[in-house]
Amino acid sequence: MIEFREVDKTYSNGVKALSSINLKLNRGEFVAVIGRSGAGKSTFIRCINRMHEITSGQLIVDGTNVAKLKGKQIRRFRRRIGMVFQSFNLVTRTSALHNVLVSFVPELPLWRKLTGIFPKHNKIAALTALDQFGLLDKAYVRVDQLSGGQQQRVALARTLAQRPDIILADEPIASLDPVTARQVMNDFREINEHMQIPIIMNIHHVEIALEYATRVLGFRDGTIVYDGAAKDVTPDILKEIYGEMEHQTHTVLEEAHAYVS
Repeated sequence: MIEFREVDKTYSNGVKALSSINLKLNRGEFVAVIGRSGAGKSTFIRCINRMHEITSGQLIVDGTNVAKLKGKQIRRFRRRIGMVFQSFNLVTRTSALHNVLVSFVPELPLWRKLTGIFPKHNKIAALTALDQFGLLDKAYVRVDQLSGGQQQRVALARTLAQRPDIILADEPIASLDPVTARQVMNDFREINEHMQIPIIMNIHHVEIALEYATRVLGFRDGTIVYDGAAKDVTPDILKEIYGEMEHQTHTVLEEAHAYVS
């Protein structure tokens, strides 16, 4: 479904974020992308929907060479890819329902965009998406009155409402407490297993990545040093991905080691 062929990404300041990336990601997979900060994880995720341009190589999604898309083609392509961020990217002064309805704006005629009047079938789809995450009773509540976990679920509902072929998630649980983080991860698992939507998630919580993902990509210095099943990750593999850890991240790896040992 997604194929990287000798993909490099070098930023304008000369920093090489990705180097010779070659891999295939298949439909239905739950892929966790792990590694130290600055290893290239976010760049990898954001190249898939062309938030970042690759420097060389080919990136193929469902037979489409992403780098060759232009103008409206890019916008249509991005409609097929849901993106979930750490910061939720919600309009906090409006309702949960309105935030989900935003996913339909690109499809609306100009007069509806200007007036903010959505057709009935869009409203039904938005309410259905909120109901799927147990938020139907919060539909008309302002987002800034919701908890962090509820806000992330609104963001997930917005993503599902656009009926994506792929979901990309960039640190979606980084700002959540441990209990809420697992609730959101359960939502991702439900989406992946029951809707067969592939999920590619950049995540710092190694032990959670190993628990929920079916496949793990370990990045180090812009290259993939591990690509395999989550169940096959060992302490030695984690050491290869993370190297000698600084004190602040040592505890995280200790927890991950305990999980895989």
